[in-house]
Amino acid sequence: MHWIRFERGGQTGFGTLRDGVIQVHEGDMFAGARATNATVPLAEVTLLTPCVPTKMIALWNNFHALAAKLNLTAPPEPLYLLKAPNSFLAGGQTIRVPASYTGKVVYEGELGVVIGQRASNVSEADAAKYIFGYTCSNDVTAAEILQKDPTFAQWTRAKGFDTFGVFGPVIATGLDPLTLSVKTLLDGKERQNYPVSDMIFKPAQIVSLISRDMTLYPGDVISCGTSVGVGSMKPGSKIEVVIDGIGTLSNEYK
Repeated sequence: MHWIRFERGGQTGFGTLRDGVIQVHEGDMFAGARATNATVPLAEVTLLTPCVPTKMIALWNNFHALAAKLNLTAPPEPLYLLKAPNSFLAGGQTIRVPASYTGKVVYEGELGVVIGQRASNVSEADAAKYIFGYTCSNDVTAAEILQKDPTFAQWTRAKGFDTFGVFGPVIATGLDPLTLSVKTLLDGKERQNYPVSDMIFKPAQIVSLISRDMTLYPGDVISCGTSVGVGSMKPGSKIEVVIDGIGTLSNEYK
């Protein structure tokens, strides 16, 4: 099932998408959503981010292939940062060139885990129960800021610019994430194509371990890290993150 949020006629709604038609729902997407009798053609709405997270968590060094390429050892626990709500952006919207930075900006196509219920100190065995579904993510990064100051790695600033936390277009439920592959296209050319199964920490492990550090809430998104093929975006570029079974997250950068 594919869940989406949308805007139509100044009103925000949510529902499930099938064959280009939205079955409108009411209530809470994560707690007892109820289908109404209303349907809306997808072509008549503006897509929003499929949920409204309290936070977006992004992992670093979570794929064996990228770790090998960069000569990094596998970390003993997830390495992660937070992206603030100002960065959240839906598919079809524009990733904006930062006003205060003119350096290299890179795309990072990733799988996003969407939390479905409050999770605090959950076990790995139970963690899957707290996952509502999966989405596409583009963890956009101002690469030259990261190590600009030798005394402080600027992860938050480099990844926290307005519009740099891109995810959507839907939340897909009922998937086995370890069967998925993530592809990223830059101006129509494939730049990334890697299997989710190459993760160092798998989705259930990630949810369990992070929930021991901080409470996760319904709608929170965990961007699971990227693999080889990260590259620069130029103003005017079109970036597409494609995950079969979820869809295509498409944005322009300008």
